Amino acid sequence: MAFLELIDIHKSYFLGKEELPVLKGISLGFEKGEFVSILGESGGGKSTLMNIIGGLDREFSGDLLVDGQKLDHTQEKQVDDYRRARIGYIYQSYNLISHLTVLENVLISLEMTTLNRQQRLERAKQLLHQVGLGDQLKKHPNQLSGGQKQRVAIARALASDPQIILADEPTGALDSKNTQEVLELLKQIAADGRLVIAVTHSQEVASHGTRVVHMEDGVIDSDRRLRAAYPVPERKVEFESRTLTAMASYQNAFKHLFYHFQQNSLIVLGTAIGIFAVLLFSGLGNGVNSYIQDQIDSLANPQVVTITNNPAGKYLSEQKAQASVQQASNDPTQRTITQKQVNKLKKIKHVTKVQTGYQLSNYTLNVGNKKATGSTLQTYTAAYTSNVLKQGSWPHQGEIVLDRSMGEQLFGNISAKKMIGKKVQLNYNWLTSASQPVQASGSYKISGIIDGKKAGTMMLANYASIKTSLQKAKAMTSPNFLSVKVNSMDQVEAAAKKMRHLKTDGKYDFAVITIGSLLKTVNRYVSLASTVLAAIAGISLLVSALMIIVTMYMSVAERTKEIGILRALGERRKDIRRLFTSESLLLGFFAAILGLVIAWAAGGILNHALYGLIKYNIVQMNLSNVIFAFVAAMVIAFIAALLPARKASRLNPIDALSAE
Repeated sequence: MAFLELIDIHKSYFLGKEELPVLKGISLGFEKGEFVSILGESGGGKSTLMNIIGGLDREFSGDLLVDGQKLDHTQEKQVDDYRRARIGYIYQSYNLISHLTVLENVLISLEMTTLNRQQRLERAKQLLHQVGLGDQLKKHPNQLSGGQKQRVAIARALASDPQIILADEPTGALDSKNTQEVLELLKQIAADGRLVIAVTHSQEVASHGTRVVHMEDGVIDSDRRLRAAYPVPERKVEFESRTLTAMASYQNAFKHLFYHFQQNSLIVLGTAIGIFAVLLFSGLGNGVNSYIQDQIDSLANPQVVTITNNPAGKYLSEQKAQASVQQASNDPTQRTITQKQVNKLKKIKHVTKVQTGYQLSNYTLNVGNKKATGSTLQTYTAAYTSNVLKQGSWPHQGEIVLDRSMGEQLFGNISAKKMIGKKVQLNYNWLTSASQPVQASGSYKISGIIDGKKAGTMMLANYASIKTSLQKAKAMTSPNFLSVKVNSMDQVEAAAKKMRHLKTDGKYDFAVITIGSLLKTVNRYVSLASTVLAAIAGISLLVSALMIIVTMYMSVAERTKEIGILRALGERRKDIRRLFTSESLLLGFFAAILGLVIAWAAGGILNHALYGLIKYNIVQMNLSNVIFAFVAAMVIAFIAALLPARKASRLNPIDALSAE
């Protein structure tokens, strides 16, 4: 039984509905150790027959048997495995991959074997030494002569240890000296127990073989044996073929990417600019939010909830509660809080302290003949932080904390430190229980100085001191706001929610406001602004995606022959798709790295420039921003590569190999 057998092979091409027969019932048998020359004029069907034997052409009728086993040419996977394990190609035009070195051109076939990396390197070098190119390993194909290129092609054809070598006009582009050397190599290959089939127009080339098959007009018109086939030696199988690994696809994509670094660097830069813009605006939004929170937290304790009475008895959301608290001084008699209400608050889980307080209006301060007036007098609670206090200490019995600007009105332009300890006369208006206006007064010592513009008040007094002066004036002494401290930041919102839902006789008791609610309102607008800016920046990412799509389509067009070579070597459609998606993903990855570096540098410059003004890093890129940038870059790159990669994988290997 023949090692390779063709049985009644028919092949036709169609021009519209017109059938053009090319092979008209070819039946041939081949044995290992043969060097068979298929001779004939152009158009006789030689190349078509070669493509069928090599598993590149699957559109034919008839049977192809290898070692007695029928090759089902309708099954693409089976044909891919056949090419990868059994076939080695040598072409007239060499068909080397230009961006790979001599060594890499041989290794690409070995990547589809079970050899490890070191074994692959050793075998590739050994084969190149055998064909006389051991000193040319690092050169690229464009640095070699025609004879050297053909030797590389022969080494590559032998790399995966195939049993069948197909040579398509292997000496057609060589001079006489190189022709003789290549023919000697083909003889050696046959003598090693392989089947060598060469397509040629040359009678001289055909005479070097063991057998000449002549084709004309799609039929075999002669089959002559020139000499006996070479004896087939016993050969030990040292490795087997396997499908290409994903890692090999990434490595091949990486090599092509850097071979065309200048062209690809523009794509990386364009994508990186879009990623940089998104990162910078996201970091700016984070920084502004953080800065606002820091500023508010520096003035008010975020663990303290501010509460006033809710005379309307309707449920108040955070926003409405803010408006309600701001209006508290308009009608103070409606805002007084009872001890019963205070006791309710103390029972709420996580509440550690409830401080009563007064917020009064229209007060005057007198020192000798100097007078200063203010609109807001408030008693000190734990809601204020030490950042508000610029000098001195918080007020105790008989003490007040004064705004610096008001102190300058009373004492002139002296330092805050010198104002501490001085006494002032305080007068302010309030109401009796019958809602009659009354004036309360008292003498107080200045214990501290604040910046009232930042603190949101003009003067802070001790609660007990104010209550005593109200009692002397026979005015109402019920507090009109409360500061409720919660044991941890994590529990503030939960506790505040319970406070909002406290009721008496079916009516809601309190208007409740937290620092968190204020921050939410501010941050909502900041986030909206940063999101809009990031979305605008994101448009550049879409442009980058279009750039990648165009680049990949151009790459497919430029590398059409390479695709054909890889398919002839046994790579699957899946491998071709992965090659192009890998390259696109690498573009996205490097763009994300570059975009991150640019954003980090720009953020650092911006922070340095503004730190002197606001004493804060206004650009803050967190891990989620970085992860988003990487994911966005990779997703965009992957999606952009899908259509070009699909087009590449669906190219007909025969058409791809004939591309210029």
